[in-house]
Amino acid sequence: MRFKDQRIGIFIDVQNLYHSAKNLYDSKVNYAELVKNLTANRHLIRALGYVVKSETQAGEETPGEASFFEALEKAGIDLRVKELQVFSSGMKKADWDVGMAVDAVRMADALDVIILVTGDGDFLPLLDYLKWGRGRIVEVAGFGRNAAIRLKESADLFVDIAEIPKVLIKK
Repeated sequence: MRFKDQRIGIFIDVQNLYHSAKNLYDSKVNYAELVKNLTANRHLIRALGYVVKSETQAGEETPGEASFFEALEKAGIDLRVKELQVFSSGMKKADWDVGMAVDAVRMADALDVIILVTGDGDFLPLLDYLKWGRGRIVEVAGFGRNAAIRLKESADLFVDIAEIPKVLIKK
C-alpha cells in the first residue's frame, strides 16, 4: 500500500517512544533511521515531534535535553515544544495528545498518508476520524510489545519499531 507519489506526514509522540524504548529495550531511538524507514521513498511533507521541556529553575532546557532536541531536528523532525505543567498539588502533566491530533487533522488535506508514531490507544478516535471521516490512509508505528491492540488492528499498516534494523541503539 506504499506508493512513491504518496504525500506523507509523520506525527511522533516522542515521550511515548522515548520511554518505551528505554523501559522495554534499554535502548534509545535512532530518529533519523526511523523517519527514513517510515518515509519508504515516499514524499515526506512534514515530520513533527511532540516534546515536553523539563522543569528547570531558569526555565531553560537541561544540557542533555538540548542535545536530544537538536538530534531530533537534525533527523528532519520539526519540534513542537511544551513546558512541563506542575500543579500546586505537586502533580506533573506532560501531554501532547490534543495538539498532535489537531495538527494531524489540520494537515490531513495536504496528505495522502498520515503516520502516527505512538502506541497510545488514546489516538484511536483520531485514527478512525482520519480514515473514515477524511478518507486518509493511516499507518501506526509503535513498539508491538506495548502498543494498544485496537490501535494496531485499526491502522491500515502497523510497523513494529523494534523490528526495524538500526532504529534501536543500546545504551
